[in-house]
Amino acid sequence: MGLSARTLGCACLVLSAAGVLSSAGTAALAAERAAAETEKRPNVLLIVTDDQGYGDFSLHGNPYLQTPRVDKLARAGVQFERFYVNSFCAPTRAALLTGRYPLRCGVWGVTHSKETMRSEEVTLAEAFRAAGYRTACIGKWHNGEQYPYTPPGQGFDAFFGFHNGHINNYFDTELIRGAQPGPTRGYITDVLTDEATRFLRANRDAPFFCYVAYNAPHSPYQVPDRFFDRFKASGLDDAVAAFYGMCENIDDNVGRLLDTLDELGLADDTIVVFLTDNGGTAGVKLFNAGMRGGKTSVHEGGCRVPLVVCWPKGLTQPRTVRQIASHIDLYPTLLDLCRTPAPAGPPIDGISLRPLLEGRESGWPERALFTHNPISETNRYPGAVRTQRYRLVREIRGPGGGSRAKENDASASPWQLYDIQADPGETRNLAQEQPEEAARLGRLYEAWFDDVSRDGLRRFPVPMGYTEENPVTLHAPQAYFSDGPRFACGPGFAHDWLTGWSGTAGKIWFEIDVVKAGQYDLELRYACPKQDAGSKIRVSAGAASLDATVCAAEAPAVSLPHRDEEGRRRYINRPWGCLPLGQLNLPAGQTTLSIRALSCPGEQVMEFKGLSLRAVDAASADRPVD
Repeated sequence: MGLSARTLGCACLVLSAAGVLSSAGTAALAAERAAAETEKRPNVLLIVTDDQGYGDFSLHGNPYLQTPRVDKLARAGVQFERFYVNSFCAPTRAALLTGRYPLRCGVWGVTHSKETMRSEEVTLAEAFRAAGYRTACIGKWHNGEQYPYTPPGQGFDAFFGFHNGHINNYFDTELIRGAQPGPTRGYITDVLTDEATRFLRANRDAPFFCYVAYNAPHSPYQVPDRFFDRFKASGLDDAVAAFYGMCENIDDNVGRLLDTLDELGLADDTIVVFLTDNGGTAGVKLFNAGMRGGKTSVHEGGCRVPLVVCWPKGLTQPRTVRQIASHIDLYPTLLDLCRTPAPAGPPIDGISLRPLLEGRESGWPERALFTHNPISETNRYPGAVRTQRYRLVREIRGPGGGSRAKENDASASPWQLYDIQADPGETRNLAQEQPEEAARLGRLYEAWFDDVSRDGLRRFPVPMGYTEENPVTLHAPQAYFSDGPRFACGPGFAHDWLTGWSGTAGKIWFEIDVVKAGQYDLELRYACPKQDAGSKIRVSAGAASLDATVCAAEAPAVSLPHRDEEGRRRYINRPWGCLPLGQLNLPAGQTTLSIRALSCPGEQVMEFKGLSLRAVDAASADRPVD
């Protein structure tokens, strides 16, 4: 939809003088001019927070918390009053990195590998790196857990953070650098800011694209005392007090990033972009800027978030933009502002917002923006269409904004139509009064959904055999299972495990994609009390299999600094046992790796957390590596 980013930017044209330059001289001149052009390009600092809604800023009238650094940044730059994203995490991140609706990218959920973005997608990091930028992803990724779906496989020179949708412990936690996990010290938002400031300092003399994706204020609600105590003393419940404390801590850390740019003399020529990934959560019940809905809802409050773009050298006039825009527009906008041509790749859906950033609103097109809350590959709804005036909504009612609906759910409401300009709180459904408009927008949605989902929605097989990530861990939420095993903590979000595996009928399996055939060492991550030890299991892939006996491995829950009871029930860390199983010969290509119980002398076979595979003598690739 709209202008293609492939037409944006400017290529460097190098001519030889009277045809006398040698090819080597021409290449040198081209390189020199390209380098000069690169030096003129601004840096980009893209900051995204997690589960912080439009109303969770003092800038937007929140009476409970103070966010002075974000407020100041917004007033010095360009604020978008009507900016839209998806109603939860992973789809938004895929869209802003690629300029494409997330269903096109293969992203249609937040766990079970439904959050994985196709490796063929062209990301902002790949585009900027091709133009000579240094690129870093710091914080929450949430678009794939194994290489090449991870940041190092999607164009980032540096990665420090975690792959999943959330992390259980925000203090002295384990984070990944590149592909290697390691311990950290301190509160996670502070730790991520420390890493980002190091990257800024190390790359002060070269253009950089730094993507800082804070995982706060997403639950679990954990925050240092000084941020929690003030809100708790004012009478707020534990979850909201922690949530607002996390928001104020984020504001302090955004200030640290901005202060670092000032200190390095980079502030004037760095484009700072600030936004959040979906509507609010804990604070919505107290203040939601007059909107209906929060995270997971396809109403205004689930999808409308702040967007601030500040670039003192290039955008000299602060302003507020009232035209609608969305996450798909950031890819073409940033490449346009940085005069960076987009690499060849799939066509994008977004358009450059540069005219709006520069106050050139005349001739701006009327647009329709679309939201789909992907529940399963069988459901077309919940969904919404947003124009400058209207919001059309079709929802599946239920807990979590319908995000727990069943497959082939037929309970979707009729289309609801709201005039957002006259009724921003969506209190009066106009579908019966304006049936033509409701029908017109409904047809647009149906055609859009057919288009963006035409390649089908599926869980990608887990890749392994790449030298960039060895070993590879298959995590319980990525598993398929039947006849007994179930997730311990609900729907199987990040860090969950499988329990209830009693008897020999149950089965756990993974769909994998082996890029290099060879022998793989297998190690089980699990828990098994002494009274249940002794089950015989068989791990198979194709014609190869190995048998092992499950030993006792106690894994008691570890105390975590949760502020609320829900966090204590839902976010649990355990010191999982590790059991070497032996070697398995894996053929190249896609196959099923399964785990079966041959015997079960106790109440259950084990509690299954994951399976690690380390290539020990991988042969040369039996097929091309992506």
